[in-house]
Amino acid sequence: MEKVTGIKSVDFKIEALGHGVVNWNGPTVLTGEDGKTIENHTLPKLRGYSNLSGKIKDNGYKYKKEATDINFKETPLYISQNCVRHHLFREQAFDIHYASNKDMKKVIASATGLIRGYVVPKSQNKRTSPLLLEDFVDQLGNGNFEQFGQAGARDSSSFFSKTTFGDTKYISYGSISIEQLQFISLDAKFDRAAMQLTGNEGDKVAEAVQEYIKSLDPTLNPKAVFHSNYVRRGTIFEEGEAGILLDNDAIKCLVDFTINKVKNLSVRQAKSYMYVDSVLIDYNDSNKMMRIKHDESLISEKPESDYAVYFYQK
Repeated sequence: MEKVTGIKSVDFKIEALGHGVVNWNGPTVLTGEDGKTIENHTLPKLRGYSNLSGKIKDNGYKYKKEATDINFKETPLYISQNCVRHHLFREQAFDIHYASNKDMKKVIASATGLIRGYVVPKSQNKRTSPLLLEDFVDQLGNGNFEQFGQAGARDSSSFFSKTTFGDTKYISYGSISIEQLQFISLDAKFDRAAMQLTGNEGDKVAEAVQEYIKSLDPTLNPKAVFHSNYVRRGTIFEEGEAGILLDNDAIKCLVDFTINKVKNLSVRQAKSYMYVDSVLIDYNDSNKMMRIKHDESLISEKPESDYAVYFYQK
């Protein structure tokens, strides 16, 4: 069996800086200073945090923690990968709501179709995102407890509190799967068609994808080729599907485009902000997934071979 060789994924480590909380978790039931339950304390997203103290009453009631009972090293602040992905593709965040089969070619030939991924509920056409992102986890732990009150009001319901943060420094990891990036299925056979083809429009879809990728870097000569039967290397029965395969230049365009999007990412919301400060890249041609996460001495910061090819025409 022919072995797949070449760069199998492009992995990266992200360091980001910021101030305050950009991704809140919402009101959380806790215990106040008087021992009574309070429901007006707002918490940010904290990795592994539970509002239960571990103490249980005879009747089974589980005591809640107090608002100040938080260890920010054990349960650090984080920004969810869903929040990050939304801001990474913010300009096309709502486009898929208006997608239908008649204009799916435009969707496929876009950042949403090629990188972000999508599902169209009406037709169930979909494209799995080749981009994996982990949550952005804070390293500093500069959390604070703050009490607030509404101006002019004096009853207890007008007071509320928040767990806020000062300066933040986040670390996250991501990966671009070359196998998922390089092939766009246009066949319902394996339930992963990006769109429903009508007639012989496969070549036209490939042409639209190729033109879009070319627009990202006019110095390269990307190719997007349609064929009625692409087979995944290593399969037993060589059952294939209609689709589009991207060549090495096309993959390079999309990888560079995605990395630059990550490098230029900034989020400003909830009176706080976060921006990416640095990105370390690993062109990973090994079988060790996310080796950058475990041993940075093993990484290749520049591509040392072509991208792996997982599909062939038959």
